[in-house]
This record gives sequence, structure tokens and C-alpha cells, in this order.
Amino acid sequence: MKYNVVGQAVPRIDARAKVTGVAPYPGDLVMEGMLSMKLLFAGRPHARIVSLDTRAAETLPGVVAVFTSKDVPVNEYGLQYPDQPVLCGPCAKAGADVVRFVGDQVAAVVAETEDIAARAVELIAVEYADLPVISDPRDALKPDAPRLHPPYPGIDIHPELVFDGNIASRHRINRGDVEAAFEQAAVVVEAEYEIPGQEHAYLQPEAGLAYVDEEERVTVIVAGQWAHEDRAQIAHALALPPERVRVIYPAIGGAFGGREDMSVQIVLALAAWKLRRPVKIVWSRRESILGHHKRHRAFARARWAATQEGDLLAAETEVIADAGAYVYTTNKVMGNLLLTCNGPYRIPNVKTEVLGVYTNNIPGGAFRGFGAPQGNFIAESQMNKLAEALAMDPVELRLRNLIGPGDPMPWGRPLPDDARGLKQALLAAAKALGWEKTAAGWRAPATEAGRGVGIALGFKNIGYSFGYQENAWAAIELRGDTDIEEAVVYAASSDVGQGTRTVICQMAAEALSLPFDRVRLEAADTAITGSAGSCSASRMTFMIGNAVRGAAAAALEKWRDEERPARAEYTYLAPRTTQIDPYTGDGDPNFAYGYVAIAAEVVVDPRTGECTFPRLACANDVGQAINPRLLEGQIEGGVVQALGWATTENFIQRAGYPLTTTLSTYLIPTIADIPQRVIPIILENPAPGGPWGARGMGEMPFIAVAAAVHHALRNATGVWYNRFPFTVERVLRGLRGKTE
Repeated sequence: MKYNVVGQAVPRIDARAKVTGVAPYPGDLVMEGMLSMKLLFAGRPHARIVSLDTRAAETLPGVVAVFTSKDVPVNEYGLQYPDQPVLCGPCAKAGADVVRFVGDQVAAVVAETEDIAARAVELIAVEYADLPVISDPRDALKPDAPRLHPPYPGIDIHPELVFDGNIASRHRINRGDVEAAFEQAAVVVEAEYEIPGQEHAYLQPEAGLAYVDEEERVTVIVAGQWAHEDRAQIAHALALPPERVRVIYPAIGGAFGGREDMSVQIVLALAAWKLRRPVKIVWSRRESILGHHKRHRAFARARWAATQEGDLLAAETEVIADAGAYVYTTNKVMGNLLLTCNGPYRIPNVKTEVLGVYTNNIPGGAFRGFGAPQGNFIAESQMNKLAEALAMDPVELRLRNLIGPGDPMPWGRPLPDDARGLKQALLAAAKALGWEKTAAGWRAPATEAGRGVGIALGFKNIGYSFGYQENAWAAIELRGDTDIEEAVVYAASSDVGQGTRTVICQMAAEALSLPFDRVRLEAADTAITGSAGSCSASRMTFMIGNAVRGAAAAALEKWRDEERPARAEYTYLAPRTTQIDPYTGDGDPNFAYGYVAIAAEVVVDPRTGECTFPRLACANDVGQAINPRLLEGQIEGGVVQALGWATTENFIQRAGYPLTTTLSTYLIPTIADIPQRVIPIILENPAPGGPWGARGMGEMPFIAVAAAVHHALRNATGVWYNRFPFTVERVLRGLRGKTE
């Protein structure tokens, strides 16, 4: 359908400010009388703090204050569960005197300059009693493993479940009779996979400025993904009512899920509240890598079965993922991994268990795809191995087993739409790299030695899931006399670089039948907006778009009644979801999904193991392209970021200590590493309930890249690399017949 503003590639509203350097990021902010903060990190993975002496730091000229655990009114926080101290050390909070990973914060120094604060941090004397370190989640499950946390209720899994010791989350699906199906199978493929973690490596490290405003609100200007959740956690830790806390998001230099959990917000607020002066902090790259969570590393064992004709019979999958030191979003991420590790296929017999397990590593948390990339790598690698074992084209095998309208997924319910985008994306990506339809079925392109093509298909939920009542608030104020001269949209959505605020203005203009340039946005300030939820889960376009439509309709009605200005608020509530049964996996966990397929071409140098990628096609069903140019940017960025995870980004932790703490040792892709050509393919099958049919897609381009590259490498080298990243060294060892 043709719209006036929706579907147009209008320029981003923040483009000029960002290109010219005018847009303020948290690290750019300056206030009169501003102080600087530096943090003392634990620097060790597991220890009890016996004593903490700050006297030498406090007496250093220029130091204003040193804050420790005893200064925090409620010394706990956590997005899912408050299991992490704000500052570790002896205090009234039981267990707060234990540091559980190297990035735990122990003390905050506030001084007249950053240099003075940094020198003072080095003067703090801490006596530690080291405790046993667990760095492998598989070791954490052993009966004699030391327990890193006391038992706590199984968050949103099932009320009667309590996870003891080192299990942070457990999800299961049990459907049919797996063992009987394996006995009947013509082909069984079994493999073990090691899936790496990943550092977000956003351009702007953690930074922020806090002060007490004219209405006696402690105000924190910071980069984040959910301003109202930040406010709630700050208020909880400082024992303040939420209305006494204000959070503002300026320009944000990337997030990818890495800003869902707290970093500097609470300590900044604490210092500003107590000192009544502005306080600023900017982390170094090393501090950023130490101090915020990573993508979950996972170990998996999968056994899948099919008939000789290629019909899937059974899938048995076990996953142990590294939750790190605190729960963060592990329970949610593992839920998504559970839903995606069997793929979008008809499998009558399924047995899956996914564990999130505490260790003394840097916590695992949200990262673009939120468990789906790990699950997808397992499912799509198994599908490609089955195709090879059956001597069947991998596209043909997928088409034979793809779910259709009304077909139940492993959790017992069909997808909420007809999922036609799965087939369309699969065929679009495959054809872009040379697959052809023949009389015998689909056939991959022929390639010479050292060159291979690979295919992978993926899906992921849009929006929050597992029984949470998804919601988003927006308000619109129409100004003018006889005609609407300006529409002001109030929405708390952060824009972490993908252009969300531009899209919000486009949707508001469309809903109000106004030119794009008559819409202005007031965003991400908790003092003037209600909650829009997190800018994550590929949800913001879907959720805030529906909220904007509701607010626009209500404001227009007031305008027609000659109310001037006409202001209306609206809270959109998404269709309800349910938890899944902790034993069977039955449930209705999500209200919308996105679909993606990746076809990758790789060329491998047999002398060095170096891989180059001439072409990579990414086909996405976006429902409705609100801004096609921004979508293409998301596809290109997501593909490159995923290719980095698959090939160059090797985040290493040993005995709880990260070894890759700089961008010279943790290698994100450069222009020399990216595909020579990324082929973005945008498909539009309207999503039920989506605004103008739009479905979220920010995470989708990432999801299936690693599996497609894995398949392409197999076809180029004859080797299945079941452990990645596929570094030059790892590829070369495989070429030489050495396995890990």
C-alpha cells in the first residue's frame, strides 16, 4: 500500500548534528562546578573484601569524596533480579562484601579533576581473601563446585521453581518420543558446538553526568536503552521515590544490548545526590570492556534425525550457557535460545534443555539477537549437516520442512502469522547467490576449490515475551489556530544509532496526515514522558508506532472539537503472551516475529587460512518498510557485526580474567574484513497488529550470518568448524587436519 510519509527514505532528523559534531553525547557534557569520578574495579574474579581503607585517597589534595558500599542506601540492583551490589564491600546487605567478577565496582572517587580521581583510586587499600574461581559453566554444574549465589526464585519461569547454586535459569521442551524417533530414522547427525561470547564494542564508552535539578530531582544524563527502567533502579538503590529521579538520554553512540544493564548510572546519581554538585564520568575502552556484560558463550550438543526422504523426525539439543557473575538478562536470553535452537521447522519429537549457569566471568547479557544467534547456529548447522548426509540441497531440505500456517512450533503453538516471509526470504537470499530451480528441485551454484556458498534461515521474536504485558506510551500535542502548524510528539524511546526517532516522526506524520517537517519530537526524558520500554528486542517500531497511532487519533479528535492546543496520551498494550511450561515447554511466548535468511560466499586461501567474502545476501521480511534507507543501513551494519562475531572477534577469558581488553587484542572488523558486496533484500508481508504492517527487524540481519558462514566454509574446505570464531588460525588448522 502507498503511504504519504511511511515508506519514504526521508533523511534522519539527527544526521546534520551528528555529522557536524554538534550533537551532544554524554562524554561531551560540561557544567559549571563539575567534578570528575573514577571507579575502583575489583580486578579479581572472586574474593571476599576483608577490609577497605580509603583514608589515603580521601586526603589527596583535590579529592572531594570517596564512596563505598556503606554509602549506598540499598546496595543492590539488577534488571531481572537485584543480585549485584552497587559497590562491593562490607555493609548491611548480605553477600555484598564478595566480588564475583573483575568488573565489580568497589569504590567511587570524586575529585576536582579526572587525573586526581585516577590517582586517588590507586591509593585505596583493599584486603581481599581470594575465593575459588569458576570460569567454565560446565565445571559450575559439578556437585563439588563452589556455590556462587544463594538460591533465588526462578524468575518468570514458574513460581514454584527455585534454582539452587549455580543454575541461573533452566528452560525445557519435551514433545513426542525422541528415542523412538531416532530408532526409526534413516539419518542421524550429532555434533558438539562451542559458541563464543562477544564484546559490544560500541563507539562511545560508558559516560554520564549527574546533578540535582531545580526541582530537587537527581538527574542523570547517560546513554541507555530504557530510561524509565534506569530511573527505577537508581531510585531503588538510593531509596528515593521515582519522581525524585530524572533520566535523560542525549545522543547515544551505539548499544546493541550492551546498555540494557546498568554501568555508571547509580554511582553518578549517588555522588551528585550527596555532594549537590555535578559529577561526570567517562570510562576508558578497557574499563568499558571490563565493566559491561557480553554475549553469552555457550556449549551445545545436538542430535537430529530425518527420514531418507528428508522429513525431520526428532531433535535433541542440550545447551549450557555462561551467565557470568550475575543474572542480568540470562533468563530471558536463554528463553529465546530455547525457542530458536530447533529452527522454524516441523519436528514432531523434540527434547531440549537450555541452562544459564553462573561463573566468575564477566556477566552474559543482552546482545543483538538476544539468544537467537546462538540458537540459530545450532539449528541451521544441523540442517546443513542433514542435507549433506542425505545428499539433498540444503534449500530443498528446508522447503520440505518449513512450518506453514497453523503448524505448531516446538512449544505447541503456531506462529501468529502465516510465516510466508520464511520461504520468501530463503528463496530470495539463495537466488541472490546463484541457487537455481531445476526439475529435480533447488540446486546450489557450482564453485571451484577454495570457494563455497552457504545458506541459513532464521527467525526471532519481536517485543517482550513469556507473559510480560508489553506496553509503550506516547503523547502528541497539536499546535496552531485554524490549521495544525506543529505536532509535538513525546516518546521516551532512545535512539541507539538506528534512526528510531526519525521513524517515530514519520509514523506520527502519517497518522496525522501532516508533512514530515511539521512534526517535532521530544524524547527520552523521564520528566516529560511515560515509559516506551527498552529500545531492544526489535520492538520499538512496532510498539511506539502503535502508541503514536493511538495518541494521534485521540489528539485529532480533540482538535476537531476545537481544543487548542490539542494534547492526548495513549498507552499501547500488545497482545498477551504466556509463560512456557517449565517441563514441557508448552506456551504462547510471543505476539510477533521477524524472518531472515542469509546466503554467504567465502573464498579461503589454502596457504594462510585467510577468508574473504565476495558476496553476502541478507533477505528480511520487515512487514512494512517505514524508511527503506534506514533498513538497508541496519542490514549492512548487522551483517558486518555478525561477520565479526563469526570470524575475527575472539573474546578470551581465562580463570575469570579477560585477556582481550583493548581493540588491539579484540579485533572488530575493519573495512578490509567486510564483504565486498552486501546484498540487502527487503520483503514486505504485513505483520498482524504492526503499525502500517511493520514488524521489527533491527536484530534480524545478525541472526543467521554465523551459520551461513559455517556452511560456506564447509563447502570451501571440506571441514566442519564446530567451534568459532573462524579465525585465520582456526581455519588453517582445520585445513591441515588438526581438530580442537
